Amino acid sequence: MISDSIELAIKTLKQNELIAIPTETVYGLAGNAFSEEAVNKIFSLKKRPLHNPLIVHISSIHYLNTIAINIPDKALQLAQKFWPGSLTLILDKHPNVPYIVTAGNEKVAIRVPNHPLTLELLKQLTFPLAAPSANPFGSISPTSAKHVFDYFSDQLEVILDGGNCISGIESTIVGFENNEPIIYRLGALSIEDIEKEVGPIKFKMKNDQTPIAPGMLSRHYSPKTETYLTNKIKSLINTFPNKKIGVLVFSITIIDSQIVHTEVLSKDGCLEEAAKNLYAALHRLDEKDLDLIIAEIMPDIGIGKAVNDRLQRAVKK
Repeated sequence: MISDSIELAIKTLKQNELIAIPTETVYGLAGNAFSEEAVNKIFSLKKRPLHNPLIVHISSIHYLNTIAINIPDKALQLAQKFWPGSLTLILDKHPNVPYIVTAGNEKVAIRVPNHPLTLELLKQLTFPLAAPSANPFGSISPTSAKHVFDYFSDQLEVILDGGNCISGIESTIVGFENNEPIIYRLGALSIEDIEKEVGPIKFKMKNDQTPIAPGMLSRHYSPKTETYLTNKIKSLINTFPNKKIGVLVFSITIIDSQIVHTEVLSKDGCLEEAAKNLYAALHRLDEKDLDLIIAEIMPDIGIGKAVNDRLQRAVKK
């Protein structure tokens, strides 16, 4: 049921059941992070591999010490700057956190989401929420309550409706080695903004066997429709004669007789707008009964790097 009732959400969560929550990035499938029963239900409903850890959502930086220990100075610096917001930190886990949340790791992923409805919910709860994206594992992330309903209409008692997500792609994930930051997943917070605070940053972004953070698997965020990524859309179209093709472009529409539907992410050429619109556009394309989707590579600067990362993980080639 789609609802804006925090009271109903709290009642459901206290029964170790799951709800969907809005954030500024994507909608999350949430349960009590301290309850192994609830967390098991998250993995089961999503059909998510148990070796893929979850993000723990807390109400403020003041709650951090109940989830993490041995917190590096630069982690606190980033949290103070960017929370609430699209930053997830990988830190040493507190004994409070069940190993099922962290996929057996001694590290835990934590963030404070920047959405008023979910922040109010978290403030009223006595436990944090484990919440991956509210979609079946590997499929397109949801950026509206309707997307969640289409996935889990008869399996969730509460889908908290907070409107469309304003950032539209997942959080940026940062971990630490010897107090030095490392990017584990590109996201809605740009590398440039992070480096302004803590200096140059390293990358460890893909690991299919033992991911330390969510979003490190190489295949993810995928439409059901076969999808390709290119910077030469017209040339690729010519290799698929007599096919119904949908295209996803940054700002300029492409004309071709085989194109039956086009999604333009930002007519003004704004990468932030493109990121916000990405998943909704992929959902619409996936509903068009197409033979294939061809997506255009975005400008690889700023948040465009994160959009390209999502597209690369979603496509066949």
